[in-house]
Amino acid sequence: EVQLAESGGDWVQPGGSLRLSCIASGFVFSLSDMTWARQRPGEELEWISAIGQTSTYYATSVKGRFTISRDNDKNTLYLSMNNLKTEDTATYYCVLGNQFNWRDNARGQGTQVTVSS
Repeated sequence: EVQLAESGGDWVQPGGSLRLSCIASGFVFSLSDMTWARQRPGEELEWISAIGQTSTYYATSVKGRFTISRDNDKNTLYLSMNNLKTEDTATYYCVLGNQFNWRDNARGQGTQVTVSS
């Protein structure tokens, strides 16, 4: 059974930083493309970043501020977020899959990020 468990969400002021983590189990993490998605209040789930074996991809809204990475030895996916903005307030989800197939795949329970002053 695929299991994904996100952590690291918190309240932070605009301009601040956070690092989200997602521990994966139940599949071969090292061979799997992974995605971060988020759902802002009142909006649909939105793809923001994906990582393959070495390649990384970002939505325009986060490019240059967020960095996706992975540690295959720890079965863990990361999202480092810098220069956070109020519009980054959302529940962030770790999703199995890439930017083309993530919507229909398993995801974790999410972790809440709140950016406000």
